[in-house]
Amino acid sequence: MTQVSPYCQSLMVAGVDDDIALQRLSTFGFSAMQGGLDNPFLAWCLTSDKPTTLKAGGPMTLSFTAHWHDELPGFYTALKPTPLNNARLIWHNTALAADLAIPETLFTPEQGAGVFGGETLLPGMQPLAQVYSGHQFGVWAGQLGDGRGILLGEQQLANGQTMDWHLKGAGLTPYSRMGDGRAVLRSTIRESLASEAMHALGIPTTRALSIVTSDTPVARETMEQGAMLIRIAQSHARFGHFEHFYYRREPEKVRQLADFVINHYWPQWKDDADKYILWFRDVVARTASLIASWQTVGFAHGVMNTDNMLYL
Repeated sequence: MTQVSPYCQSLMVAGVDDDIALQRLSTFGFSAMQGGLDNPFLAWCLTSDKPTTLKAGGPMTLSFTAHWHDELPGFYTALKPTPLNNARLIWHNTALAADLAIPETLFTPEQGAGVFGGETLLPGMQPLAQVYSGHQFGVWAGQLGDGRGILLGEQQLANGQTMDWHLKGAGLTPYSRMGDGRAVLRSTIRESLASEAMHALGIPTTRALSIVTSDTPVARETMEQGAMLIRIAQSHARFGHFEHFYYRREPEKVRQLADFVINHYWPQWKDDADKYILWFRDVVARTASLIASWQTVGFAHGVMNTDNMLYL
């Protein structure tokens, strides 16, 4: 059995041994994962216990806001998740939970999977599915939106930051199109491993907080287990949000969204006469830096579509 550092062990889903998990890292879309133990990530994973960098700013009561819900009517559809059959929480990211000051008791729901399976909501949560559009593979795809994900709410941290809780695999929404609204265990494990690998390499990324499995069958190439994942990010606003209202010829909503993101995430410029150009230049620089960081580790994004790209 390969020996893996305690931090990397937190990536493993219960019942999955280290060798299998490392194989999944090497096969789920990471060209940089090839090369065995000479590979820099695998070498890091075998030797490092690198701490996370996000800190909630000290203990506090778990608190949620709903800025997107309250300030952007017309940018979403409000709805609750659709729970899975016999859902149970099988993994949570202990390092991330500690950084977000989430009490461990939350990960031991009295029944079922609790908030992690969309069965309950925490005070302050206002669940919604966002609408957006996008270019896919270089072609305008029109309206898309959260077809299987629901933004539960924004956790308010003691340091003033907010972090989105987004539930993937949460069921049908008005934007599901031909989909079933579900995620499967295989893909939620893959996302968790991939995002934690990026984080461990110091590359900006969303994070996975939890994985729930179930007895709900989901049809893919074969029948698979339905699952849910909570994704954590500073925001889930995408390039495609701006494209959606631009192509609908609603410039006032493009401006409304720009004001929203500047006020919440670039407040130093909210009163500047040049706030839009300052913000735009920063988004361009951040995006270029992110893609350059991918290239330094040999990662190539296979679905570089604007509905998948966050502006932060």
